[in-house]
Amino acid sequence: MSRRQQLTTSRRWVIKIGSALLTGDGTGLNQPGLDAWVAQMTALMAQGVEVVLVSSGAVAEGMCRLGWSRRPSELHHLQAAAAVGQMGLIQAYESRFARSNLHTAQILLTHDDLTSRKRYLNARSAVRSLLQLGVIPVINENDTVVTDEIRFGDNDTLAALVANLVEADTLIILTDQQGLYDCDPRHHPDATLIDEVLVHEASLDAMATDSAGALGRGGMKTKLRAARLAARSGTSTVIASGREDQILTRLRGGEALGSLLYAEQAPLAARKQWLAGHLQMRGRLELDEGAVKVLCHSGRSLLAVGVRGVSGDFARGEMVACVDAEGREIARGLVNYNADEVRRIMGQPSEAIESTLGYIDEPELIHRDNMVLV
Repeated sequence: MSRRQQLTTSRRWVIKIGSALLTGDGTGLNQPGLDAWVAQMTALMAQGVEVVLVSSGAVAEGMCRLGWSRRPSELHHLQAAAAVGQMGLIQAYESRFARSNLHTAQILLTHDDLTSRKRYLNARSAVRSLLQLGVIPVINENDTVVTDEIRFGDNDTLAALVANLVEADTLIILTDQQGLYDCDPRHHPDATLIDEVLVHEASLDAMATDSAGALGRGGMKTKLRAARLAARSGTSTVIASGREDQILTRLRGGEALGSLLYAEQAPLAARKQWLAGHLQMRGRLELDEGAVKVLCHSGRSLLAVGVRGVSGDFARGEMVACVDAEGREIARGLVNYNADEVRRIMGQPSEAIESTLGYIDEPELIHRDNMVLV
């Protein structure tokens, strides 16, 4: 079976719709578009597909309702726009799915919801329960209370983390572009659309740009990053135009539309997915060459003797990045000692921890069960 044909049998889809599509480039909610996408999602569900919807558009819809022509930069204005716009956005989805006797559920997430292990599991259980009940979860970032320190950054990233959360087969990112091109089609008329490619193909980095519309926060670079995040749970991603007629049902039929960024690696275990999905690092540990080799090739825990530098102010149990001498992140994990303690024991063998600190919690700085390579 071809990779495109695999879309015809995948059973759990996360579908992300961007702000420019949902709000008609800032002119208010795109009513015809909403009618079309909801009808297609309803058709997918009739075929046995479980649908999780990640919807942008709250801030943009709020701007329209408030008469603002330009996205505000002040956090409190963004929060106000999100609060106003979320009302209209959810009403629009609820009323349309109700025509087919389908229920929707609103879920607003912050980064803290996916970095706390307990809240992560609670969120996963809630979404899975809704899917079992035949309810469509409509997920958005909780922009009304979010701060820069806990922001996902864009809904592409949120959609990828939701795909990890629910172990989706497929992530569909609907945008105002046909897909990923080998160069920016707005500046190069001869740009070629990428049909299928391994998501970790190095050449993709040069193709994706940072540019986004006035209403959105993410360009193609964020979509590529999201596809790579989703791939950690074995999820393949399609980036396609939401303006294409019947785009969702045609993708379900195996048509070669948009760009398919496929994952080849086996899905990570649930705990590893959670660790890999962390975006907020509380600190960094610089490792020596020997520790890098042990982590990358032997699958062993990180010991204090392999650490040569510490940055950040982190507590025991918080997430830290492990980097090599050039600053490249190679792993991340939950550290067993706080930043000051790590500074005191780094470079020393585990046998010296108790005499240095006066106690020993764990012989490892980060246990391999609490670590994931990136």
